[in-house]
Amino acid sequence: MEKAPPDLSRPRIAVAAAFLMQGLVLLSLTTRLPEFQDRWAITDVQLSLILLMMILLAGAGSVAAETVAKRLDSARMLRTGLVIVAVGVPVLCTAQTSAFFVGGIAVYGFGLGMVDACSNMQAVALEHRYQRPILPSFHGAWTLGGVVGAAITLATTDLPLEAGAALGVLPLLVAFGPFLARDHGPTELATKVAVPWRPILLVGLAMVLFYMIDTAVQTWGPLFLDHTFDTPERYVALAALCYLLASGTVRLAGDWLVGRFGPVPVLRVGAVIGAAALAVVVFSPAWQVAVLGFSILGAGVAVVAPLSFSAAAKIAGGEGFAPAVRQARVDAVIARFNQFNYIGALLGSVMTGLVGQDSLRVGFAVPMVLVLGIVPLAPAFAPRIVPLAVSARRPSAS
Repeated sequence: MEKAPPDLSRPRIAVAAAFLMQGLVLLSLTTRLPEFQDRWAITDVQLSLILLMMILLAGAGSVAAETVAKRLDSARMLRTGLVIVAVGVPVLCTAQTSAFFVGGIAVYGFGLGMVDACSNMQAVALEHRYQRPILPSFHGAWTLGGVVGAAITLATTDLPLEAGAALGVLPLLVAFGPFLARDHGPTELATKVAVPWRPILLVGLAMVLFYMIDTAVQTWGPLFLDHTFDTPERYVALAALCYLLASGTVRLAGDWLVGRFGPVPVLRVGAVIGAAALAVVVFSPAWQVAVLGFSILGAGVAVVAPLSFSAAAKIAGGEGFAPAVRQARVDAVIARFNQFNYIGALLGSVMTGLVGQDSLRVGFAVPMVLVLGIVPLAPAFAPRIVPLAVSARRPSAS
């Protein structure tokens, strides 16, 4: 295997740590949603609205990261997002009133959007430097973090919710990591980048479908086990944990699978497996069968997200340009492309809860059908490299 340039190994570890932390904190919180619901007497509809607020603010955080990164760079904005997450987590975990709980969710959501956008900017920039696929390993780090977060919930079920405030230390530690700084001259380069929305739309639609499923499992999977069956409280986190374990296993083999068969057949077969797995969940007679369905689902849709960002980076182009120019171009595409994540998250968290307010079986039946939309969208993941146009005119300050 080709050895990485020595000056990139430390930024790669730092960015992987950011991905891992993001997954760990998110799953630690979502797998305890049944407890938060009980504490604040939140209905499924009210929870859907709270999650809607969080995702909208995450989208706002992603937009803010893109805007400010044009003047600074993604490394500085990633540090800022990590600090905001470190503030929001203790507030929502130790809240003594529902208003402070919702406020903590809002702060966490905004920071989450910044971290999400900037960590992917950093990952794609590093992939360009390595000149070989490494995106699956970063998303694998996110999955590993999610597994650890769900495992923490399983191991600490008897502890009060306030103990979760300790998780706020993790993003602070990661914020001191040696992230990849842009080489030079970011301002003039970034403001002249035009984003080619048309060629990335099909890839973005596939990512919407993935994050619809991914968010539904992480948010409503534990609640599905809790509401639909007489599942012991300490086992409700298995919905997300087993989904992530299967997803992480496939992502570890993702580079080989895509290299051997190509992205199009891998995505098509995965979509069909995902639909079958969701059918197992929807028609499950017992919670153990539902957990099996979530596990198969994780394996089926595992590589959609990393392949989406890789395809978007290819569309961004940048071959033959200086590193600073290439990173400015890629940052512009990835930050905006990341918005498809939040469209999918809105569908997964809000729609699943609202449609499934009487029965979450019905809520999961919707993504069971929609995941098959990845089948016709798969060819978009083998794009021609389309160079970005560089505008000769600076955009207005507004």
